[in-house]
Amino acid sequence: MSAVLPTPLTLQPRRGLLLGATGWTAVIAVMLVITVGIPILNLAVPADSAFHISDYTVSLAGKILCYAICALAMDLIWGYTGILSLGHGLFFALGGYAMGMYLMRQIGRDGQYKADMPDFMVFLNWKEYPWHWTFSDSFVFQLLMVVLVPGLLAFVFGWFAFRSRIKGVYFSIITQAMTFAAMLLFFRNETGFGGNNGFTDFKRILGIPITTREARVVLFAITGCVLVAFYLMSRAIVHSKYGRVLQAIRDAESRVMFTGYNPVAYKLSIWTLSAVMCAIAGALYVPQVGIINPSEMSPAASIEIAIWAAVGGRGTLIGPIIGAFFVNGAKSWFTAAFPEFWLYFLGALFIAVTLFLPHGLIGLLRKRKESRS
Repeated sequence: MSAVLPTPLTLQPRRGLLLGATGWTAVIAVMLVITVGIPILNLAVPADSAFHISDYTVSLAGKILCYAICALAMDLIWGYTGILSLGHGLFFALGGYAMGMYLMRQIGRDGQYKADMPDFMVFLNWKEYPWHWTFSDSFVFQLLMVVLVPGLLAFVFGWFAFRSRIKGVYFSIITQAMTFAAMLLFFRNETGFGGNNGFTDFKRILGIPITTREARVVLFAITGCVLVAFYLMSRAIVHSKYGRVLQAIRDAESRVMFTGYNPVAYKLSIWTLSAVMCAIAGALYVPQVGIINPSEMSPAASIEIAIWAAVGGRGTLIGPIIGAFFVNGAKSWFTAAFPEFWLYFLGALFIAVTLFLPHGLIGLLRKRKESRS
């Protein structure tokens, strides 16, 4: 599969500051829009004003910001390291389930059955929590689980896969099989994760009502700040010596081995980091969307993450973020206007990008900029 897809448009690392004056100005501007501008336009501006941003728009933008984090994580391993994963939806869902467990405990007796346990456990006639729910009422503990569980799974899986020198299309198929197996597992009621319905009907987070407009704006702002932080971290990585080795592994892994570097350690570390980034995105996604179920682990969900990166432009960092917004914005419109044609549009978009825009949308923008100069 990787041989068919176009070479990513990777910028050469440069010495000096992480960002120039223009770059830092753009970052500050984005942060102000996320933390000040949009909250004011949503909460303070009257609903009948042309400048008002609706609650729906804030929720949709918050969800897409989570997707953008996943696309950025995909770019680190695919665009810069040449590892195409079709299983990152699993790490996204695991982070979401870890946060969902805490949110379910926060419901208390406000559920349908007015019991101390979640409704699905009462319905299944469970008398006590499973062992893996022991500390789920602790926000700090569940935050640790958001990072540790997906990170450990990615590390163990990557250790065996990379040491066995599995790569290319074989690695992609194995990751897809892994997420499909996990989806089937989470569909089972006895696992203690709500079966096919998953977790929903959340009420509070840290004792604060989660469905209020103020809470949603705060979650949106936090998600935006996390995305910006991950972007800066990723930029620092790819412009470092470590990042140059990753790109060398992508382009000629055998030559990297001959020069004395161990590709396994580099691939394993960036693979694990990418998985943790997706898990954090999943943890931010769940309180904003209000539900998490095994469908987030479906192979189609993982393939979409790769499509966001390809459409935006692999090996550029900003490109996959743009791709996530473009594809999901189009999805939001298509599923409302022409729901039966969305999957056809998505497939056609991916084919068109592969054939006519090998460097994605960011490559097209750069080409137009060069032609004008």
